[in-house]
Amino acid sequence: MARVGLTTERLVRAGADLADEVGFDQVTVSALARRFDVKVASLYSHVKNSQDLKTKIALLALEELADRAADALAGRAGKDALTAFANVYRDYAREHPGRYAAAQFRLDPEAAAASAGGRHAQMTRAILRGYDLTEPDQTHAVRLLGSVFHGYVSLELGGSFSHSAPGTQETWSRILDALDATLRNWPAP
Repeated sequence: MARVGLTTERLVRAGADLADEVGFDQVTVSALARRFDVKVASLYSHVKNSQDLKTKIALLALEELADRAADALAGRAGKDALTAFANVYRDYAREHPGRYAAAQFRLDPEAAAASAGGRHAQMTRAILRGYDLTEPDQTHAVRLLGSVFHGYVSLELGGSFSHSAPGTQETWSRILDALDATLRNWPAP
């Protein structure tokens, strides 16, 4: 087997591509070695095991998603920011289903602290400041948005909405309208 110029970054990106093709759960060091036509042992100088590979793919996905969200949010506020942010998540999940699944991967506390997860939380809270929410309502709203975005995208990717009208884009737009209205009229405790 020939050497193929392996680096950790190259392996992680190839693992992310593999996740998009076959599903994040199917990504292993063995599957990646087959992709490069190398022995599994040759990858262990770059990744410790499949768990480490999956962690690195999750960190990549979180970084990519945060970068896209930051670009989309620049100069936006209120409903415009909410819509841009939501669309980034939906579009990323549709373009990169394996990476999106990786972004949901449970990280150990050290990896989580070093991840772009904090950027996601900061951007969400920045959007919510435009709705004048304070704690603890801001935390409740962060959880609401995350639940709705992830829930809708997961159901859509699974084909749950493909059997009936109206189309998914129309529903998505109406959901964003409803979220905006909910955030503008957040109930008092």
